[in-house]
Amino acid sequence: METLSVLETRRLALARAGLLNPAWTGLPARARGRGAQARRAAGAFLRRFGYLQLDTVSIAGARSHAILLLSRLPGFDPGLGEELLRPGEPLFEYWGHEASWIPIELYPFFEFRRLQFREHPWWGDIIGENPDVVRRLRRRIESEGPLRSIDLEGRGSRGWWDLKIAKKVATALWSSGELAIRERHNFQRTYDLAERVIPAKWMGKGEPYPKALERLLLQALDGHGWAPTGTLAQTWRLRNRSSDVAAALDRLVESGRIVPCALVDDRGKRTAGWIRPDDLDLAGRLRRVRPRADRGVLLSPFDPVLWDRGRVRRLFGFDQVLEIFKPAEKRTYGYYCLPVLAGERLVARFDLKAERPAGRLRVLSLRFEGDDPLTPASATDGEAARTALRRYAQALSLEPTAA
Repeated sequence: METLSVLETRRLALARAGLLNPAWTGLPARARGRGAQARRAAGAFLRRFGYLQLDTVSIAGARSHAILLLSRLPGFDPGLGEELLRPGEPLFEYWGHEASWIPIELYPFFEFRRLQFREHPWWGDIIGENPDVVRRLRRRIESEGPLRSIDLEGRGSRGWWDLKIAKKVATALWSSGELAIRERHNFQRTYDLAERVIPAKWMGKGEPYPKALERLLLQALDGHGWAPTGTLAQTWRLRNRSSDVAAALDRLVESGRIVPCALVDDRGKRTAGWIRPDDLDLAGRLRRVRPRADRGVLLSPFDPVLWDRGRVRRLFGFDQVLEIFKPAEKRTYGYYCLPVLAGERLVARFDLKAERPAGRLRVLSLRFEGDDPLTPASATDGEAARTALRRYAQALSLEPTAA
């Protein structure tokens, strides 16, 4: 079995994530304006990861999917991050890691999930149990055209689990592939018939389940570089499919597309995982890279580098926590913390609140890693935090201020 050190694996992860010099990442370095060049740059990252995870929280001035692109593409317009899904664009919205925008060429590889979700994972056979609602919804979209989620018929409610029945049915029909998300306005979904959204060349061409698993596992490795089986499965929420995933990995090894590779930490502990041959070579060459530690950047808490807490701890020695659902008095870091990446280390985290009418980006909290959370462990860490905040605030056209 091949082996990698923590340093090699960490740098490979950053290279594949587009967080090192473009010479090592093969991804765009900047994006200007809102035109075709900026969309192509965003699309390059979307294809690298295979998904752009969506999230509703915008307290920090941008949602997670826009923050991811801002962290990689100086000059990127954060408003464009909300508008990538449009008719004719080469992506679609579906259940990937979570609800995500996904490259359109992966549409056939999610046929197994569309079949699985004919019975909704949360609400059961809601389509079969509400035939009248299904008929009315289909007829309305067929005759009136695309329908915003906010305009669905039925009485409103206070929470997700009390959603009006039409909205539940629309979500179920989208999950099963009969409807598709045409676009979003102010983060509101617009539903349409799938055949009016998904290009004909991709409709009706579902890939066989074994081939789909192989493609998705390779796509996950494309974004991660090195990863254990659990991380690869979690990338696409392949729950209760361990034997199928193992068989797919075996086939990928037999075909030479991946190789077994163990991460060996400083104590000699080995963690089994997988890597593509080209990335194994890249990891070796990355030993001579020295990322600029004073040029910090803020990462979304849902960044592909961060969502697997065990992997983050293993590669960065960083405890990535999300405290949105904790009562305020029980939070250590804050409501929606954005970690600071300084070169190849995670050195701090900001809790921010955008106040657009006042033109301010309020720093609610800044906590550094190390013995004293109020003081940077080095002058370089402090400069990285200032650089990261300044760059992010400029992208949002806001002035950073203390709480």
